[in-house]
Amino acid sequence: MRRATTSARALRLGLIALIAAWFGTLPASAQSDEPGCRPDMASLRLPIQRANLERTNLAKDEVRLTFVGHATFLIETAGGVKAATDYNDYIRPPVTPDIATMNKAHSTHNSRNPDPAIKQVLPGWDPTGAGAAKHDVTMGDLRVRNVPTNIRSYSGSTDFDGNSIFVFEIGELCVAHLGHLHHPLEPGHLRALGRVDVVLFPVDGSYTLDQEGMLEVLKSLQARVMIPMHFFGGGTLNRFLTRSQELWPVERREQPVITVTKAGLPARPTVIVLPGH
Repeated sequence: MRRATTSARALRLGLIALIAAWFGTLPASAQSDEPGCRPDMASLRLPIQRANLERTNLAKDEVRLTFVGHATFLIETAGGVKAATDYNDYIRPPVTPDIATMNKAHSTHNSRNPDPAIKQVLPGWDPTGAGAAKHDVTMGDLRVRNVPTNIRSYSGSTDFDGNSIFVFEIGELCVAHLGHLHHPLEPGHLRALGRVDVVLFPVDGSYTLDQEGMLEVLKSLQARVMIPMHFFGGGTLNRFLTRSQELWPVERREQPVITVTKAGLPARPTVIVLPGH
């Protein structure tokens, strides 16, 4: 059994390395109309992993964020509404969300078989190809809307409005999930986003926007809480933290769960690292 497990792990790591090597030959994003890559990972059928975390009730104005893994967070409100970001068929939260957002970039960012119990499934692209996705959904004390961004298609061409930044508004608190962002944010994006209190952002620096570019995005957003995601090991994360700690304080948490309130936000922008990958 141990040998079989080791072989399966080696196969997964080898496939990831092959994909990384292939897309490493593509040019890095430098302008707002140059989006990210989109390898087809549909053939990689890994068993769905679910975080096993104890849930507790939230007080008024509290919002709980759980880093499930990769680019998936579970967002829970005091009113009991649950949303999952970049919901996919490989890593899922321990509970069925009421709202699931998805992005087109990889199969680890969307689901072909979402749980039918999900009330609202929001793709960050228009599946009909008619233009940008447009979402503005309110459920209980949670409002979810999107700001479209571009990606680079599997062939390397630009897929305009192929992904979205999703914005979660709970009372006065605003959480933005940058998804598979591969280009700097223009003034129009910033106006559409509005004030961001908490930002969930990718730091891999290759599949998405390079790390220097991501630092500039974070400077433009000026969110009080910045939580990295979408890293493929401690080395990638630490390279980003080496750069970011010159700009903002860094806090490492022992648990992948954080509870935030508008009144309890840090006095200055802070990077908060939750365990995961």
